[in-house]
Amino acid sequence: MADYTQNPFASSHSLDTNPFDDPKTTGDPRLQDLSRRERDLERREQELNERAEHIRKHGRNNWPPFYPLIYHSISEEIPEASRPLISRLYQLWLVLLATLFMNMLACIFVLTSGAPDGGKDLGGSFGYIFIITPLSFLLWYRPIYNGYMKEQALYYYLYFFFGGFHLLFSVYMIIGIPSTGSAGLIQTIQMFSGGHWAAGVLGAIATAGWVLQCAGNAFYYRKIWHHHTAAGHTMDKAKAELASHGAKAYFTRG
Repeated sequence: MADYTQNPFASSHSLDTNPFDDPKTTGDPRLQDLSRRERDLERREQELNERAEHIRKHGRNNWPPFYPLIYHSISEEIPEASRPLISRLYQLWLVLLATLFMNMLACIFVLTSGAPDGGKDLGGSFGYIFIITPLSFLLWYRPIYNGYMKEQALYYYLYFFFGGFHLLFSVYMIIGIPSTGSAGLIQTIQMFSGGHWAAGVLGAIATAGWVLQCAGNAFYYRKIWHHHTAAGHTMDKAKAELASHGAKAYFTRG
């Protein structure tokens, strides 16, 4: 009996591709390319829909990711020549954030080791996370981000003032004076001397974090100072910008 489901136009003898064959059974590179492009278009459409939904809920704000308050995009807002520098500063800020958490963890072990000022250290380290994290972002990272985005003198002076203060704070944390909330050098040495190895190792990691981000910020502080000088920024320009744009310019792109 004849098979009425068979494609009468299908060919198993021709060396050329039969245009009447089922496309799903052919290995035509053109069809594969069309299929790949179709998947790419679907993926892009999904990304655009997700971005549109994000903008509907939060506007253009995208940072921090868990609760967007501001717009932060180095690739879009920073001139190409300055992107590596701002990217490194952002990475150093992330190192600072990780160091604050490591410092708190080390202080927990300092407390459990029986240190007389362990409670003060833990309380201080806990407070640093909620104080230093937002202040460091808003007072020295964001100003220099805006400075390179808008090339205005005011932001450079804000960065130099608060960035310099942050460098001094980092040195203070590296020292690690007991009861100050720091698991720095002095605390680490005391923990190792007392045989409290867990607290000592965590303190050493926290100290290394403070040294790393301090040295990195000091290097870029000097580099930014040279850029600021070469660009001809002055205090008079900064005062004029403040009078012209006001404090609201801190949060805008213009």
